[in-house]
Amino acid sequence: MDFVVTVIGAFLWLVSTSAWAKALTDIKIATGLSIVPEIAACQLPGSTCLFASVTSMGGLNVSVVFGLLNMILWGGNAWFVYKETTLHNPSNTASQHPGIYPTPSGI
Repeated sequence: MDFVVTVIGAFLWLVSTSAWAKALTDIKIATGLSIVPEIAACQLPGSTCLFASVTSMGGLNVSVVFGLLNMILWGGNAWFVYKETTLHNPSNTASQHPGIYPTPSGI
């Protein structure tokens, strides 16, 4: 059950980070230089519109990077949780080939 929850968590981090990255790209496009010609007041004769700047979006970019790093963390965690499940059965060579020493008795 822990493995399933961890995999679902990692998948949700991937989906939500991807959605946020796409939304951030859309925000950058919608607030960029291409918006100036679409403003009605800028299309009037004799008017001049200049694109000065947009507020820095560095913090938003960092949030996307942290989202991706968190998804990698969850994915790595899923591997360790998988190793603890019964789905992962390492080969037990000791039971297939008994050692040269007999099993101790009376312990």
